Amino acid sequence: MNEKELGVPFNAPLNEVDTELQTYGCRQNNPDICGNNGLTGVCAFVSKDGICRKPSRAWKKQYQKLKG
Repeated sequence: MNEKELGVPFNAPLNEVDTELQTYGCRQNNPDICGNNGLTGVCAFVSKDGICRKPSRAWKKQYQKLKG
């Protein structure tokens, strides 16, 4: 997986592994200023599975909206 594949728009349809607590890829508008960018086991860009385990606070609400 490359960075382009892991940059997922915030409004993109849900991926099968997305939950309120994690997202496939990074859904940050600007990943460069994310406090978790590059953290092993947290950031999608450095995780082998491409999953962000600490999405933004706004993600829970967005997840419900996209799921709805």
